[in-house]
Amino acid sequence: MTRSTLLVALSFVGSLAACGGGGGGGGSSTPKPASSVAPASSVAPSSVAVSSLATSSVAASSAASQGAAAISSFIVVDQFGYLPDAKKVAVIRDPQTGYDAALSFTPGATYQLINLDTNAVVLSGSAVSWKSGATFDAAGDKAWWFDFSSVTTPGNYAVLDVEKNVRSPGFKIAADVYKPVLKHAMRSFFYQRAGFAKQAPFAEAGWTDGASHIGAGQDKNARLYSDKNNAATEKDLSGGWYDAGDYNKYTNWHAYYLVALLHAYAENPTVWTDDYNIPESGNGVPDIIDEIKWGFDWLKKMQNQDGSVLSILGLAHASPPSAATGPSYYGPASTSATLTSAGAFALGSKILAGLDNPELNAYAADLKTRAENAWTWAVANPNVTFRNNEGASAGLGAGQQEVDDAGHATKKTAAAIYLFAATGSATYRSHVDANATNATSWVDVWNEPEVTAWLYYASLPDATGAVATSLKNQYQSAFNANNNWPAVRNGDDPYRAYIGTSNFTWGSNRTISRKGLTFHNLIDYNISGTDQAEVRNAAVGYLNYIHGVNPQAMVYLSNMYSLGVHSSVNEFYHSWFTNGSALWDRVGTSTYGPAPGFLVGGPNPSYDWDGNCTSNSPNSGCGSAAPNPPKGQPAMKAYLDFNTSWPLNSWQITENHNDYQVAYIRLLSKFVPKQ
Repeated sequence: MTRSTLLVALSFVGSLAACGGGGGGGGSSTPKPASSVAPASSVAPSSVAVSSLATSSVAASSAASQGAAAISSFIVVDQFGYLPDAKKVAVIRDPQTGYDAALSFTPGATYQLINLDTNAVVLSGSAVSWKSGATFDAAGDKAWWFDFSSVTTPGNYAVLDVEKNVRSPGFKIAADVYKPVLKHAMRSFFYQRAGFAKQAPFAEAGWTDGASHIGAGQDKNARLYSDKNNAATEKDLSGGWYDAGDYNKYTNWHAYYLVALLHAYAENPTVWTDDYNIPESGNGVPDIIDEIKWGFDWLKKMQNQDGSVLSILGLAHASPPSAATGPSYYGPASTSATLTSAGAFALGSKILAGLDNPELNAYAADLKTRAENAWTWAVANPNVTFRNNEGASAGLGAGQQEVDDAGHATKKTAAAIYLFAATGSATYRSHVDANATNATSWVDVWNEPEVTAWLYYASLPDATGAVATSLKNQYQSAFNANNNWPAVRNGDDPYRAYIGTSNFTWGSNRTISRKGLTFHNLIDYNISGTDQAEVRNAAVGYLNYIHGVNPQAMVYLSNMYSLGVHSSVNEFYHSWFTNGSALWDRVGTSTYGPAPGFLVGGPNPSYDWDGNCTSNSPNSGCGSAAPNPPKGQPAMKAYLDFNTSWPLNSWQITENHNDYQVAYIRLLSKFVPKQ
């Protein structure tokens, strides 16, 4: 991006009248279709203009003369809003390094919280400097905080800098402010369904499509990748979810998504309703369970008669998905896929059997049998590996899901935990207890799924008492480490979502979500000495970051303008919502833009264009330099709102992934009111 383009983009201004009352809120049972075109003042021409900045003196003067405060991305808030009892902090930012370093903002002396419905001033005060004017290196910003936590009255609000006559985007304070957000985020799995037609009234306007990958030679007649001409290898492997922006279905990852969604339900069952506007809505079963069952229906097809589980199904790609005509091929069974599936089958059996539904009871019993068969095969075959997309399997999938010996051991223990929960068998408990030493003595974003499994074991009534106590005590002690309570209590991140600079990698929004979960686990699993209000305020800070409290002033979910946000992801890497599509490429440019509710990977300072671009024969798509941003930026600014494929490889930044989605959904569900 050129410097002139940057400055033009950063001078976009949205007025109070143009952007209205702001955030999410509302408790309607059915998500409303996202607008096919975002408000003109909300659609930025590039990621660096994800929200409007009042840097142009002409624009600011014009806004002031009209009595309207310009929306500035120097004042960042959760654009959906805040819970009444939550900590509420607007962050005021002054760029020092990065793509916006040429711009500056010093807050005025007086900040106010304005009720947008009445224009009444409900709170007045000043912005407090973060760390006495220090620059936060991960973002390249100086920062100030305006704390309005004392305001608990529901309504539509904005934070106003009186002297500068600029304000934040609008937002709500309400107990159910995140309820419609959760519905959109969960509905992304409906749009990711393979082999299922997305039709009205369930698909929102603009995102209908026929069932994909059910033609000749596709999922219903998939063949072994190494024996493609042999009809005897055909299997019906239809269903499941597209994994990410690619359509392939990876067993290890798919099985874990089921585990994460099951935890999301089990940890907070009363927030999950039967009205998400999916085909199963209204059947008396929470829609998250219906979606989980859809996922299990596919995983069951991947299991062989001997208990082993196939590793992957590679699919063809096109936009829309139903236009894909290429064949589908599967990879052989592997120990890792079988162990992860054993754990998922077992936890599914435990949770579904507790719903007091006769049909689901039978389904749960089948899952239990499948879990034990998978365990038996994996124990007898501990080292069967398959590396998809390498060597002879090149092109079968895009990502690599295979694990090493340590990964096998971790998966085996997790499977044993969930099998013990489902069966009560001492065989599984013995395996768990034998591997419990120091299991939760380190808690960080990278082992959150494993420590959650351990805490789940500690919560089971028949777990070994001494082991359960030790696991909880270890977890409590681990939170005294620098990256946990000390970092939060010291306010080491002005955006109130500390993960540490080195943890901003590919998929940083998953990392952010998982970090929030590590805090909320203290409540969910009854860790002693927990101050629930402190824990919830720490955890919700990570949600606030994803919802706009970040240097981009951007909601990192796609096309959320129907919920009143000022700036959300306008385009992201996905085979359906592909670059150049007249229908789905970009909000405000294409007819519809992408479907709402998908969480993108987020800032990734390791981003780079493909190596071809520095070769002697670079592809014409390379351009003259790697896009900056995201390359060469502070960690939290290493983001660009783009979906350009190879060789610029936008997937490193903006691709969605079900793994990101389940972490975010699980965290978000903690802050939705009970029904």
